[in-house]
Amino acid sequence: MIQSMTGYGKATAELPEKKINVEIKSLNSKAMDLSARIAQQYREMEMEIRSEIAKRLERGKVDFSLWVEKKESAESATPINQALVEGYYKQIKDIADNLSIPVPTDWFQTLLRMPDVLTKTETQELTEEEWTTVHAAVLEAIGHLVDFRKQEGAALEKKFREKIANISHLLESITPYEKERVEKALEKTLSVDYDKNRLEQELIYYIEKLDVNEEKQRLGNHLKYFISTMESGSGQGKKLGFIAQEMGREINTLGSKSNHAEMQKIVVQMKDELEQIKEQVLNVM
Repeated sequence: MIQSMTGYGKATAELPEKKINVEIKSLNSKAMDLSARIAQQYREMEMEIRSEIAKRLERGKVDFSLWVEKKESAESATPINQALVEGYYKQIKDIADNLSIPVPTDWFQTLLRMPDVLTKTETQELTEEEWTTVHAAVLEAIGHLVDFRKQEGAALEKKFREKIANISHLLESITPYEKERVEKALEKTLSVDYDKNRLEQELIYYIEKLDVNEEKQRLGNHLKYFISTMESGSGQGKKLGFIAQEMGREINTLGSKSNHAEMQKIVVQMKDELEQIKEQVLNVM
């Protein structure tokens, strides 16, 4: 089954003091184009995260985000350094006494603004247990994106089968006009004076000029090859694009050799169906 390069996945991990959010989305691209935004405390694992993404997604313009939401609680409040507060209080009071100036009217506001009174929590080292939890969330988000890609791929496959079938039916509908076109061309050739010695050459020239059997056969083979390639598994986007180009060449040759109003209409319909295939095949991984 083919996969689309368009996808989205999200997962979360709950830790005692925080919630880890992982989000990943992708669009079509010729190669892997990965942009990662990772919370500071998990930056050391960025290479491993990138490796997991590249291994599972192969191609696409991928945006990955990992951010942290801290849980609010009494324990998570920024601690006040009581010893420093006492030290600042004594120093300010002594200075006021020595210089005969008034002490602050709002001691708390003054003391809490002093350096390092509100102690910052030190950055904790990433433990193996915590990384195991976060890593699982990363893999879960990637898995959701892959599932999304498969669903989109199934929809694309259905569309491609429909378009290939339409082109195949249109190709078959050319046959009656093909015979009629050759007969009219020969009648026109034989209705005027001609050199009998050149008759065979003229007949061969017109038959070769009007014959589209090779183009029909090659186009039919390309249609079958497109379906078999699509059924061979994921990672066939580029190959399907090449096959679609070859289909276009044969359809264009049919159009240039048709010389018949109804056949030209059919060729235009084929081109319309093929353009829709080419547009969507860009999304196939």
